[in-house]
This record gives sequence, C-alpha cells and structure tokens, in this order.
Amino acid sequence: MPATRTTSAPSTSRPPLVYSYLRFSDPRQRAGNSIDRQTEYAATWAVKHGLQLDTSLSLRDEGLSAYHQRHVKKGALGVFLRAVEEGRVPEGSVLIVENLDRLSRAEPIIAQNQLTSIVLSGIRVVTASDDMEYSRESASANPGILFMALGSMLKANLESHDKSKRVSNALLSQCRKWDKGEWRGKLSAGRDPAWVRWDKDEKKFVLEAGQAGAVRQLISYFRQGYSPMRSLELLTESLGNVPPGLSNAARAWVVLGSRMLVGEREVEVKGEKFTLEGYYPPLLTEAEFAELQYLRSQRGRRAGKRQVPGLITGLGICVCGYCGAAMNGQNILNRGRREDGLPQNGHRRIVCGGALAVPKCEAGSCSVVPIERAIMRYCSSQFNLDRLLEGDDHSGPLADKLALARDKAAKTQRRMDNLALALAEDGSGKDGPGAVMKLLHDLEAQRDKELDAVKSLEHELAALRGAAEPAAADAWAALVEGVLQLDHEARTKARQLVADAFSKIVIYQHGYEGDEGQVMRVVLCSKRGVMRELTIDRHSGYPVGDRTFVIAEGVDLAQNFTVAERRRVA
Repeated sequence: MPATRTTSAPSTSRPPLVYSYLRFSDPRQRAGNSIDRQTEYAATWAVKHGLQLDTSLSLRDEGLSAYHQRHVKKGALGVFLRAVEEGRVPEGSVLIVENLDRLSRAEPIIAQNQLTSIVLSGIRVVTASDDMEYSRESASANPGILFMALGSMLKANLESHDKSKRVSNALLSQCRKWDKGEWRGKLSAGRDPAWVRWDKDEKKFVLEAGQAGAVRQLISYFRQGYSPMRSLELLTESLGNVPPGLSNAARAWVVLGSRMLVGEREVEVKGEKFTLEGYYPPLLTEAEFAELQYLRSQRGRRAGKRQVPGLITGLGICVCGYCGAAMNGQNILNRGRREDGLPQNGHRRIVCGGALAVPKCEAGSCSVVPIERAIMRYCSSQFNLDRLLEGDDHSGPLADKLALARDKAAKTQRRMDNLALALAEDGSGKDGPGAVMKLLHDLEAQRDKELDAVKSLEHELAALRGAAEPAAADAWAALVEGVLQLDHEARTKARQLVADAFSKIVIYQHGYEGDEGQVMRVVLCSKRGVMRELTIDRHSGYPVGDRTFVIAEGVDLAQNFTVAERRRVA
C-alpha cells in the first residue's frame, strides 16, 4: 500500500511525533521482553531528540503475518499508512520498529516499495535493534543504507519462504498419515473452534463445556425459527457476554454450516484437500447436522427483523388457489389502530402475486388475520394434527431425485477425466488447445454446481428421514394468543412450526364457485402428503358448517372447525 501523502496542509502546522510499531506473527512471542525493550527504546529516543511519543494510534499487530501482508491489509500498520495518506501524521515524524522485517517480509521489491513510500511521505523509520535511521536525508548522505535495507528484506523474505515451505510439508505429511490411520495428534497450523481445547495429557481435543453449551444453545434458537442475528442476540442476553468465536451474525452463520460441528476438520495443502474425520469431539450427529443444513438452505425460513413476522408468507409455500402464484404479506402499520393498539385486521393483508401477471389474476387481496387464526387454532388440537400428519415421509421420490443428481455429476466427472487423459496423452498438459481447456474449465464449474445440488438433496433427505416428529398440539396452543397479539417471539416460533409441518398452503380467498356467504377455503398440505381443507368465515376465521373436530382444552374458540376431509399426494 503506497503511503503517498494526499493532504495539502503545511508541514509546519504540527510538530513531528514519534510512533512505535510492534508486530508478532504468533501471539506467543509477546511472552518475551521485546515489547518492554522497544517501548523503553522509543521513549528514550523521543526524549533524546526532543520529540513527543504518540500513543493515540494503537500500533500493535499480534498474530498477523508480514509475509502475507495481513498486517497491512487488516492490521495496525495499515491504519498507520492510511493516517499518513490522510495527513493525520505530521511530516518529519518517526516510526520506530525493532527490525525492518517487522514492516514487511514480502518479496523484496514489495517490501522496498513499502519502505520507500513511507520515507517519501516525510516519515523517518528507525530500527531499535541497530539504531539505524532511514530517511531521504540519510539515504542522500549514505546511499549504502538502501542496499543494506534491501539485503535485510531479502533475508527476511527467504526465511519466511523457507518456514512456510517447512510448515506446509509438515502439514501435508500429517494429513496423509491421518488419512492412513498412522497418526493422531494436533495439526501444526490453523485455528481450532472455540468450543474445543487440546488436552496435553490425553493428547486429544476435548469439549470446553461452557463454549460447547453456547453453540448448542445457538443451534437451538436457530431451529426454533430465529435468524442468526436474533439467535446470537438471545444467546448474548442469556450469557451476559458475546461468546468467543461468535462475534457477529455472519460468524454465527458460518459456525452453523461448519462440519467441525460433527468433528471434522477440512484442510487444503498444496492443492490437496483432506477431510479429517474424528479430529474434534462432535457436537452433533450426522443426522442432526443434515437437518441443520436443510434448515439453513430453506428460502425465507428466517423471519429476520421484520416488525410483524409473517406466519405463512415468505416461506415459499403459500399460493393462490386460483392462479397458483405466490401469496405475499402486506402490513400497513401507519394507519389508525384498534383500541387495544393493534393494527386493524384489514391493514394486515395477503396479496396474490398474480395481480401483475398476464393474464391478471382477479383474486386481489384479503386480510390474513382470519387465515392465521384458523391455522393456529386448527393445529392446537392433537386430534387434528394426528390426522394431518398421517402417512409416510415421502422420502422415496426424493431419494430417486438424489440418485439422478449423483449420476449427472458422475457423468460430468467422466467427461472431465476423458478430456484430461486426452490432453495428457497429447503431451500438451495444462498448455493444451485453448478451446479444450475452456471446455474443461466449464465442465469443472458445471460439476461443482451439480455436486452442490447433490449435497443439498442429501441434507434434505437426511432431514426428512431423521428429523423428529413435528411439534405436538400443545406447542401450537401455547403460541395462539401471542400470534394473534403480534408478539414477535411467538410469531417467530409459530412460523417455524408452519415451515416444519406444511409443504404448501393454498388460499381460495373467495371460496369455490357456488359457495354461499362470506367464506374462504384454506387447503393445508402436510409434508406427509395429507391434505385438509378448512372452510372459514372470511372475516373472523371461525369455521362454517356442521361437522366438527375436538379442539384442545384451554384454547379459546367460539366453535369447532368444519373440515372437508380429503387425502391425496400434494
């Protein structure tokens, strides 16, 4: 990163300052006395030259490599260089480092350019180890110091290159031995998840009870239907602090998808990929992990931060019975409210997406409140739920779909293997004909997509075969009041129950042709292939007709539902 000064402020506006920069590629290096030694040197140097040691910029990088330039890209040195560019560092200031290799261990041409850009910005660089100063004045007076600096940078780069090579070779050897069952131990590189620690006596990883419990709780919140961000917020509220390794929602999302949860570690060394099974103690079984990945893959399953989470919309399962288009939720919350403070029922609507199609669907929109009321109260009866969830899990068609997806990916791989073999026999290798190489790259991209589809189907099938039974009626009954009162937590949990129970919800908001009165038809299609049709009053959501089901005790319902029972595969 060039540190060319962009400010036009005069250099005499502020007196020069002294800055001290510390960097360790391994945080364990701070156990020595180099921090105290350099801090004392910087303070003494500042006093000796009549300058002030500045501490407003925190110039310390721990665990950041100068060989890979991470200290510049996301470390304190990068912050300092940007401060120079922005004119926040007075000209004539001094940057003190222990050695030049603290500034950079990159290729000599890159390292030299970095040092030159700092010096040309009017900043002097002083090395504490040999008391050398690098500035425009010192370079003009003694050009030999530039060759000394270049030699030092070359030496540092070669040392880092050799170290990187040794580490890679050791890591490759460890991974290959692990695959063969010849070695079990701790890899010499990489970071481990926060919920495990290495037991030196047992010579294996063990779970950190507190951190493992925090991750399990995060997974539990996510399974209940909360977004990663909300799950992390609830976890933080419960623990009183942010758990290590879960600093933000993005990190939480990564953890929820990591196979470290089942004890695996994935490593890539020199182009070889390894999956080390049993490297960590597992937090989840394979079936539990597959179910979790299926939940992660479902579009719209997480309610997020919406003011009123949709109960049936946004899940990709609610459709118009007249045209088949998706039904969308619409909340009008800035108009006059009821006496109890809730929005008017007519201000919370469900709209047919076919209104913009050609030909246009005339279904229009209606209040979603009676539909939510009907579904929640219907599912609050265990009798109703049992009838709705009869049948098998319908995993057969999904297994067939998975077999076809695997076969498709295998065929693409065979095409790639044949092309690669032809290139090898031709002797052209990676430098083969451009058209052939492009085809090979296209096939590789196609195969990766097909493998992703296979993995997604595997997760879905495992979740379908291994998931626990859907929630009992009392779980629904406990949420009825909160759902109707627009409680965010209750609606989020109920939304998850809807997603778990139903594959499709079909809305006939004006009923069938020939229906009399203000009735609406709601067809519930369970994931077991069973359909139940509710005929309800379009305004209240209460049932219309004379056939009834028993409703769970304690659920406030004016009358029981009418259900026209039909069974067919959704």
